[in-house]
Amino acid sequence: MHNVHIDHSENIIKERMSKIKNKIVVISNKGGVGKSTISVLISLALSKKGYKVGILDSDIHGPSVAKMMGIEGIPLQVKDENNVEPILKEGIKIVSMGSIVPETDKALIWRGPIKMTVIKQFLSDFEWGDLDYLIIDLPPGTGDEPLSICQYIKEISGAVVVTTAQKISMLDVSKAIDFLNKLNIKIYSVIENMSEFVCPHCRKASKLFYSKEDVYQKLNGLKVIKIPFYSDVMEKLDEGKSFSAFENREELLNKILSIFD
Repeated sequence: MHNVHIDHSENIIKERMSKIKNKIVVISNKGGVGKSTISVLISLALSKKGYKVGILDSDIHGPSVAKMMGIEGIPLQVKDENNVEPILKEGIKIVSMGSIVPETDKALIWRGPIKMTVIKQFLSDFEWGDLDYLIIDLPPGTGDEPLSICQYIKEISGAVVVTTAQKISMLDVSKAIDFLNKLNIKIYSVIENMSEFVCPHCRKASKLFYSKEDVYQKLNGLKVIKIPFYSDVMEKLDEGKSFSAFENREELLNKILSIFD
């Protein structure tokens, strides 16, 4: 008799995800717009309001969440082959390749099947437990990884779309919006990240991107939230001190929380 391997991971994913009230994906179709930054700020803001929060960095090739959350080099607690504890820091459960691979400056040269296996393990093997929110930082684009996650998690609560005011970025983000619409995923808000630069000395605001066109005219009434570039906040995230990101930045906290209003 032949040995037959039965993949039970999808049933395990369904069981684990059933314990999470809200599953939120953060998406863009273009890298470099600050999607991971927004994902981290959302998780921090919700935690600050008293919610039980987890964040999953599903970007295999360019994980940033571990660095921003200050968990690089912290070993995972493996209970057994199919049960791994997310790293817990100040009440937030965190999973990122940036805390799993020993050398984060080396390229992971993986083809699709390996990446799909890892993503499935992020959802099935990690004990997320009971959460109010799981924030899922998707890799850029609308290909294998984002599609697989949106298909593995049967009941995604909604999405946050991140862009900048640059015309080329808006052309790309319209594809992400189309992707979500085709999957019938609700869009909470479109984040115009780095909408302006606030000088830390004179407090004067200056536009970072310009476009001659109304870049939002094709968004069909979606809510747009503009997040300025704060140099002090970015410095904290770069240094892994994100848990102090909202110090003296109550207006930023309120903007992030307004995503779900």
